[in-house]
Amino acid sequence: MPLFEPLNLTGKYVRLQPLQRRHMADLEDAVRDGELWNLWYTRVPSPETMELEIRRRMEKQDQGTMVPFTIRRLADEAALGMTTFCNIDADTPRVEIGYTWLRASAQGSGANADCKMLLMTHAFEQLGCRAVEFRTHWMNHPSRAAIERLGAKQDGVLRNHTRMPDGTVRDTVVYSVLDTEWPIVKRGLQARLDKPRQSGSPTPGKGRR
Repeated sequence: MPLFEPLNLTGKYVRLQPLQRRHMADLEDAVRDGELWNLWYTRVPSPETMELEIRRRMEKQDQGTMVPFTIRRLADEAALGMTTFCNIDADTPRVEIGYTWLRASAQGSGANADCKMLLMTHAFEQLGCRAVEFRTHWMNHPSRAAIERLGAKQDGVLRNHTRMPDGTVRDTVVYSVLDTEWPIVKRGLQARLDKPRQSGSPTPGKGRR
């Protein structure tokens, strides 16, 4: 049985369910909230490219290099975005959490912290991962700040690393959390999830990786 396989994970605010093609309309609606694909430093699919992106992620799942999820809000089952386990190294084991985006109105709601709690708990406590990695564009300062708030440490920068949809070549910042660091990172995430939420304007849209 593969170490990394599709599964459902349920937290305080969200449920992560294995990505399926039938989720396309819900995800098209989610990505229109904030028009996240227009942020030049992200790789968020547009409504027109959502079908292609779902197919790409599911093909990578078939190849054993990705486990993609649809993020749904528990309160009303609305689709909030997508996330994945990717760059899977089952031998070490080690994994990246990436290709994540959330609809703009869900940012600052606790959904992102809940996603990270679910995925990192599963990676460290169920799969025995030695490290969980995060990657983002050097210029994606909101994403970098969010990763650093988790308690992840910067490993380095991969310069001229990958070509973006607009043709530019990005520098990729690599972060990680080690298994020995997970207990304190988990405490920080739990404190964020326990904090009362107040209604208000969403934070500006941002996408990861």
